[in-house]
Amino acid sequence: MTPLPRHRVLSLLSECTGDEIWSVAYCRTRRLPEDWIEQLSDAYESGFNHDHQTIYTDDGVTNQYHGIRDVDLAIRLATSMGIHVDEHASARLSRTRLVQAIKDAVMNGDDTLGT
Repeated sequence: MTPLPRHRVLSLLSECTGDEIWSVAYCRTRRLPEDWIEQLSDAYESGFNHDHQTIYTDDGVTNQYHGIRDVDLAIRLATSMGIHVDEHASARLSRTRLVQAIKDAVMNGDDTLGT
């Protein structure tokens, strides 16, 4: 895994909300390592039963979107800082709460999240 300096991790984490999908192009402008982009990027489809399942872009609703979920990026950033994100924590917390817990762990110098 390509290491990132702490200041870059903090900058990237500050943009994560848990509810966004970053385009691959945006990830490159934010200088994410290419190996992270390859590993984390995926194609996502909108679900239209509930608003939280629908993917919105600047142009409106889209059926499909290729990018990186910022919650997955936050987990990768935490891991790169030596923080273990317990799979049970990621299962029991909402994406938004998980991202906030990761931010808190990084700021507090914790090495484990979710135990």
